[in-house]
Amino acid sequence: MAQACADQNSTATPVSEATLPTSVKSRHSFLPRIRLADMAGRYSLTAIGPIAVSAAHFAASVLFLHKLEPVEFGLFSFVLVVVPFAQSISSGLLGAPMLSAVGKSEVAAEAERAALRDVNRFYCLAAGIVTAILIWFSGAGAACSLLLGAFGAVMTFRWFSRYHAYYGGKAALSSASDLVYSAVLLLGLALLFATDQLSLPRTSMVLLMSALVSLSPFGSTYLQEQVAAPFSDFRRVFGSMWHDVVRWSLMGVVLSEMTANAHAYLVTFASGAQAFALLAAGSLMMRPLALVLNALPERERPAMALCLSRNDIPGAFRMINEFRTAATAMWLATVGLSAVILVWFPHLVVRSGFDPRSVEIVVAIWMGIGAARAVRSPETAFLLAAGQFGPLARAGMAGGLVSLGATLVLLVLFGPVISLLGILAGETAMSLRVGGLMRSWRRAHG
Repeated sequence: MAQACADQNSTATPVSEATLPTSVKSRHSFLPRIRLADMAGRYSLTAIGPIAVSAAHFAASVLFLHKLEPVEFGLFSFVLVVVPFAQSISSGLLGAPMLSAVGKSEVAAEAERAALRDVNRFYCLAAGIVTAILIWFSGAGAACSLLLGAFGAVMTFRWFSRYHAYYGGKAALSSASDLVYSAVLLLGLALLFATDQLSLPRTSMVLLMSALVSLSPFGSTYLQEQVAAPFSDFRRVFGSMWHDVVRWSLMGVVLSEMTANAHAYLVTFASGAQAFALLAAGSLMMRPLALVLNALPERERPAMALCLSRNDIPGAFRMINEFRTAATAMWLATVGLSAVILVWFPHLVVRSGFDPRSVEIVVAIWMGIGAARAVRSPETAFLLAAGQFGPLARAGMAGGLVSLGATLVLLVLFGPVISLLGILAGETAMSLRVGGLMRSWRRAHG
């Protein structure tokens, strides 16, 4: 994290090439190339883990799409909406105040880390219980709901551990955890498929096992500390963080979820998991982009916050541009992959009972949604690093209300497929508000 800011500081003050010695001029001519290579390496390390998770979930989804009943595929897809939402709440509840500790004294930072560790224990338990209840209300059996609830709890703990590693300068541990999770999940599903035992309950067991094993890269010392350490005076410390940061960041997360996934809850509970299956099939294409856009801010926000704490505004702005370049490249790669699949391998996402034309419409709308998120994500990360939690929460409220209202109206009038346009409308509204906030911040800070 410190190195990232140092890199930005090194370019904060322009230097005339004419004043450089000849030996330096030759190296100076290669600086843009070196900077591009460094940026590619830095983002590759961040993206490799989420891409691996996305590939594993994509393989699982394609397998379920063709081997399980639509209702079971819809339930599995709903799990991949509910659990990331629990992780997003973790980011707002715990990640944002962890970010606010950047630049504080070691004593204050340690007290806050202990408080966040203790709150995380309670939150993971709550996330598991709520996940189990939602899955049960969606039509899954009791045993399957309990397994998936435990999966949600462990994955939420893993998410906390990932950004704990990011903020501690150990980003490689996060990538290793992603890779272990993906490998175990793929091996487990391959074994179920080879032995003709593929089912949602057995898959739930594999998901839980994959999540548990994926904690191993963080180390036994870390895990023991997080689980068994005595409770601190977390009420007082976290109460202060709640008042200053958490209430706004948490509101922003909830409203962002309303903006992004209102259709998942409305369609699943109003029309059933089978109706959601078609929308989920189309969303498979966007999963690589979605996971990368969720992971990149966890790495970039601490570095941006450190730059801002050192008053290196040009360096922080440079990170926005690099983030935007990475997000755009990932969006283009996702669009290209989607086109290849729809043109040459449509059977991967179109199964018996699905209208191919409807799948194409769903994919096209998802790509528009992905573009809005890719445009907004760098500025959102910066504004969070700058402590703009309240304004971002209000921007999320605008997007959430548009998304919820438009999705509900379109669902009633035109059905599940067209209801996705409500999500696009909400994402666009939120992106416009975030863009306005960014322009206001730039004007206020020169």
